[in-house]
Amino acid sequence: MTEVRPSEQMRNLGVVQHGAPILTEPARPFDLPAERDAAEQAVDALFASMERIAQVHPFAKGMGIAAPQIDIGRAAAVVQPPAEGAGAIVLLNPRVTAASDDMDEQFEGCLSFFDVRGLVPRPLRITVETTALDGTTVTTVYERGLARLIAHEIDHLDGLLYLNRMRTGVEPIPVEEYRQTGRSWAYDN
Repeated sequence: MTEVRPSEQMRNLGVVQHGAPILTEPARPFDLPAERDAAEQAVDALFASMERIAQVHPFAKGMGIAAPQIDIGRAAAVVQPPAEGAGAIVLLNPRVTAASDDMDEQFEGCLSFFDVRGLVPRPLRITVETTALDGTTVTTVYERGLARLIAHEIDHLDGLLYLNRMRTGVEPIPVEEYRQTGRSWAYDN
């Protein structure tokens, strides 16, 4: 029996893979509340994809998926924090409005090229504005691992992959070499 590569497994679950143009194009924002139905449909599709993916792969560090990854070119993403019982975070038209100067560098994976992991520098705290379905603006501050997850998904909506964030000369490593599997990101307190 042939082993299915992680990226092929994600492709089979409906995740758009690296090289598809939609992953490098900025997603179109929703005009809320006018496009409430379209936003709700995109979010429902994201939750359905997340559920399919979670059935075949555990995510100890939490997970997220952005609409372009399921071939929807709209500014929507969903993040499931790693804490047990934590509710999912829905991001509509998100944008980072502030980021701390304090950074760290941790390994990240991406459903759109799941065969590798990359060492990515990110701010330890970000402030994010999103649009609620009723059209109001919501501002939230995220820290550490959750800031990393949120920033990763916002990058997708801006047409960026974590490869764009890696330091010059640093290359992704094969998932087989990645040795932190199953452990949370490490932060100094």
